[in-house]
Parts: sequence; structure tokens; C-alpha cells
Amino acid sequence: MRERFGVSERRACTVVGIHRSTMRLTPPPITDEEAELRAWLRKFSTDRPRWGWRRAAIAARKAGWVVNNKRVRRLWRDEGLRVPQRRKKKRLTGIGTAVGAMCPIQPNVIWAMDFQFDTTADGRTIKMLNIIDEFTREALAIHVDRAINADRVVDILDQLVDQHGAPHYVRFDNGPSSSPTRSTTGAGSTAPAHFSSTPDHPGRTHGSSRSTADCATSCSTPGASTHCSKPG
Repeated sequence: MRERFGVSERRACTVVGIHRSTMRLTPPPITDEEAELRAWLRKFSTDRPRWGWRRAAIAARKAGWVVNNKRVRRLWRDEGLRVPQRRKKKRLTGIGTAVGAMCPIQPNVIWAMDFQFDTTADGRTIKMLNIIDEFTREALAIHVDRAINADRVVDILDQLVDQHGAPHYVRFDNGPSSSPTRSTTGAGSTAPAHFSSTPDHPGRTHGSSRSTADCATSCSTPGASTHCSKPG
């Protein structure tokens, strides 16, 4: 730039945005020890993509390297290593025409329900019915019992309709543990909601299955219905 435009070093560095000392100081040659450390950091970043330079420094010292945090951070930056940022899931707005594209725009529009199974200490199976509001992510009900048939599902939905009102849609996994015909008939008489199932895409109701972990609910006695909520 200085030769092409005939400007001073100060002017050229100001335009480019670099310090003048970088034009005079030459970086020292990379030693064999530093090359091995750089290779170790690259391998560490590949094996642990969610770990940053701080954990890399701790792991390096445990592995026998005599390094401090400043050096690890400098080499980490020089190698262009970084922890990939998690992309925030963008919430869709509006209700689409297809069942799989439905996304609530306000509370009490779409409920999602699904079943989970677990085993108690005596080896017996328990069944959990999770129902959530897809907009607020509120766990409307977590019902735990040894067995939950279609009539019991209808009773639970009726209780929720009495408490919160009827939703516009109820979405559930049309798997072997659900009975959509009886559920639709029973709940339709008291809750005029549209029932939709996703037999080819059971993952569409993953939010209801995750509600037990979100609420940190611990159920040890079958036959109890747990109502909890967690901010979204």
C-alpha cells in the first residue's frame, strides 16, 4: 500500500486498522514443542467440540504440558479454534394448513400429548401421559399409572378442559399406546377440539415427552396426576 499509493507507514496502518508495531516485529519461529502443542490443541478441539480453551488448558496440564492459560488462549486463537455457537431455534408464527406445520400463536391453541414408560424398583412398568401447551411450554398434566387406557385419557382431557378451556387442536403420536378413535369421540363431546395424529412422524410430539425432565417431577406412587409448569 505504501509503494502503490505513496503514503506513510502511519497512514497505511491507520487505514488498514493494524498497529504499527506489527510492521516491525517478526514472529519468532515455531519450535517443535509448540508445534506439538498446537497439534494437541487441534486434536482436543476435534474430540471435544463443545469445550473451549479454558478446559483445554486444564486438560493440557493434566496431560503433562507446562503451560498457562494465556499461552493456551493465544495458541487456541492462532489456530482459529472456537466452540460453535448453538443456533437459537426460531419459533414459527401462525397455524399452517398441514398438521406437521402447525405452530401456536397464543396459549391454549395447540396441546401435545404423548406417553412415556419407566420401570420402578420392583421391575414393574409404569406409564406416564404428558400433556403440554405448545405455546407456553406449560406441562398441563403428567399422569402416572400402571396402565392408562383411552377412557382414562378422555377423563384427563375433560379435567384439563374444565380448568383451562378447550384448545383448538390436540396433537398426539398415533402409536400402539394411543387410541385416537375413542379419544376423539370422548373428548369431542365436551371439548370441541380437532384431534390430529402423526403416525409417520412421532417425533413431532417430542415436546410433551420432554416435559417430565423440564419439570423435574419425581413420581414414586402410581395413580397420581402431577400438574406443574415451567416458564418457556
